[in-house]
Amino acid sequence: MPGVTITIDGRQIQAPANATVLEAARLGGIRIPTLCDHPALKPIGACRICLVEIERQRTLQPACTFPVSEGMVVHTMSPKAVDARRFVLEMLLSDHPTDCMTCDNAGKCELQDLAYEYGVKETRFPGMRHEYAIQDANPFMVRDYNKCILCRRCIRACDEINGVEAIGLLERGFDTKVGTAFDGSLVDSPCEFCGMCIAVCPTGALTPKQAVGAGRAWEMEQVTTICPYCGVGCSLDLSVKDNQIVAADSVWEGPANHGATCVKGRFGWDYVESEERFTTPLIKKDGVFVEASWDEALDLVADRFVAIAQQHGPDALAFLSSAKCTNEENYLVQKMARGLFGTNNVDHCARL
Repeated sequence: MPGVTITIDGRQIQAPANATVLEAARLGGIRIPTLCDHPALKPIGACRICLVEIERQRTLQPACTFPVSEGMVVHTMSPKAVDARRFVLEMLLSDHPTDCMTCDNAGKCELQDLAYEYGVKETRFPGMRHEYAIQDANPFMVRDYNKCILCRRCIRACDEINGVEAIGLLERGFDTKVGTAFDGSLVDSPCEFCGMCIAVCPTGALTPKQAVGAGRAWEMEQVTTICPYCGVGCSLDLSVKDNQIVAADSVWEGPANHGATCVKGRFGWDYVESEERFTTPLIKKDGVFVEASWDEALDLVADRFVAIAQQHGPDALAFLSSAKCTNEENYLVQKMARGLFGTNNVDHCARL
């Protein structure tokens, strides 16, 4: 597709003919602030933070949805555009908690960052504020509607990424909020608790329950890894503090999942720190499990396997492996089952 040449903040930029002003600016390394925009979602122009001044346009235009055209001249930081962004931020803060000092999302909140960038410390529009009760009835996330800015990222992620459409906008005007059908609970909705809504939320409206009170953003080390469950090989970013996992997040550049996760990948990592994990082999003596050395346990297993195979045939044995093992370890298990004992009774379980 032929491209067009536009001018943004005095710089000429080549962009595809079907690009938006925001996409063209990013191609040229020019930042335009956003709140409702997300690279994994279709643009909708809801937040109006990305308003820019375009010559020969009567009003400011949202950069995330306005298409480029040949010869277009755009000013991203004109006084008119900057004033409009400050006004939008003041309107958002007029119905937003200012508990940033105790908010778990402090340090990674996009609204907080923009308020700091544009010097918006308070709002000129005091008035009625929502006082929603915090919802934490499900085991995976905490929902604080008071911090929701109605950017609709969560709704779009549920629809466009996960394809479930468990949530949408309810009511109208000041009473508008995100919720399930008939404003029921997430547990009673089609929600699969994949956590994509948390991954795209720009504020502290959605927080993984395990991460509440576990540490601040600047205390975390980000470690990229592979989900330990099924064989898809989804990439995850783990937030680690004091050598313990606090939360798992999406890797949007992940070659297998492109940011998408399932409920186990997002929330099922707590087994790593579980007190129920065995650290010493157990063998049964006189009907009671007792601790043993690895050599003692492995010798017992090998002897019993051989005895059962000799007495009842190889198909009396079955080998159950774990998705949490490496591919190489699982390969060795099936190789031992088939090559050494001569049985195809091999399976695995992600719960192991």
